[in-house]
Amino acid sequence: MAKTFLQVQKQIEQLQKEAEQLRRKEADGVLSRIKEAIVVYGFTAAELGFGKAPTQAKVAKKRIAKTARKTQQTSAAATSAPKYKDDQGNVWSGRGPRPGWFKAALEAGKSAEEFLTQ
Repeated sequence: MAKTFLQVQKQIEQLQKEAEQLRRKEADGVLSRIKEAIVVYGFTAAELGFGKAPTQAKVAKKRIAKTARKTQQTSAAATSAPKYKDDQGNVWSGRGPRPGWFKAALEAGKSAEEFLTQ
């Protein structure tokens, strides 16, 4: 004999009640283990994500700002006034490897002092 719609509905209700009881029982066990871990390890509300702990967005924002400051300091230090200049508008700060135009001029017999900027 086939089940009727009402019989299936009653069976669904009964299974849902049973599922809810099982969920509560499991949740109680999980909650007690969590509470035990909090006591054992001394977790604070902020460490668990409650309270006024910095959010991930704030932490990321601070990290980006710090990186930007470092980049600005580095680029400011790297951009120094030109120490050597030729008639063609080529310049060199005197730091790092000698540029091609400077090497060529020295090989042509010119001295480095001739290219010094005042």
